[in-house]
Amino acid sequence: MSDGASPTLIPAGTHFTAADITFYADPENRTLNEALSEADLLVSCPHSGAAIPEELSEFLAPEFTRRLQFDFSDVSTSAVVRRWAEIDPRIVYVENPHPRMIRDPNRAKPSDLAGSLAAALERVRAAGPYQPVDLSGVDAVRPVTFAFYPLLLVPQDEAQLRHLTDTFAAVAERGLGVYERTRDELRARFIAIKLEQARTSAQPHHFTALSFHDTMNHTAARDGAVCVARAPKDRLPQIVALSNRGDNEGDPRGDEPVTMAPVTLRRLADAHRTAFGAHSPSDVGLNIPYLGGQEIIDAAAHFERVREDAETAGLSLSAVQAEFLREYLLGENNTAILSQPGTGWVAPAPEHVDRVARACKAAWDSFHAR
Repeated sequence: MSDGASPTLIPAGTHFTAADITFYADPENRTLNEALSEADLLVSCPHSGAAIPEELSEFLAPEFTRRLQFDFSDVSTSAVVRRWAEIDPRIVYVENPHPRMIRDPNRAKPSDLAGSLAAALERVRAAGPYQPVDLSGVDAVRPVTFAFYPLLLVPQDEAQLRHLTDTFAAVAERGLGVYERTRDELRARFIAIKLEQARTSAQPHHFTALSFHDTMNHTAARDGAVCVARAPKDRLPQIVALSNRGDNEGDPRGDEPVTMAPVTLRRLADAHRTAFGAHSPSDVGLNIPYLGGQEIIDAAAHFERVREDAETAGLSLSAVQAEFLREYLLGENNTAILSQPGTGWVAPAPEHVDRVARACKAAWDSFHAR
């Protein structure tokens, strides 16, 4: 475990490229275009980045430790999906190198970033220090963690707020912006390639956009121990929740369309139960506690624009969110370490990471074979 208390920083001036954040099997012998031709699954991790650009360090609250920094990310997804991409030629993976504190790409982008953050700050002030606060609708940039611990220093006037948001926006273009553009460009390239393949083949084709996340069923205590149980309504299943914006059976909720057909989502859930050795059917849940965020909403909207061409060609298009239980991705040993007081984080356990990655591959292989 890293015992450092200070947050981990990305050196100032770092600019990421699409090649830095795109992963696929055997890149020494395959081009990205070849990988896209052979794959049928685009995996995106919008919250896997944890390191904070150094330019933003002046805005960090002094209480914000490395433990809280990593807990505020889905950093456990990075090792798992990078390993999955190494062993599975059927996926291409794109990873956000920036933390969600800059702006959350799985939330709708606010038209007024400063106004959204100002509203969030006002709600935090009204609730009081360390108190739960509803940030619905203004959480694209959060001033507190999900455990309601201070993340950002509170701007004292309009000029400080503008300085903060301007700096965040400028820095975001070097990583978060690269991620969003790369994710969208890869999705468009996938669709073009799969449409052409479907038109020239008698076999049905499919393409899925998978937004991959983790959430812990515990939040951090004041001493850093990640041991405070979430309310039952906020807890994940013991392995993963798969979401298509539907209900707990995957069926539509009212008039809102689903991003993956209900019967398809149920097949995917069964494939995960088998591949991950679920002890109970409820270990893999549907749309609980999350319906799926902006990434699958945007993917489904993109698919809708090409749906007529896809149906004519025999290409099925789906989007789904996978929210893994972080305790599951961490493994028992690392979870036990983080349940104790501290300021540092844990290193991924390679054997455990490999097992989870291979189970992901097995689940999707089984799903596609059915």
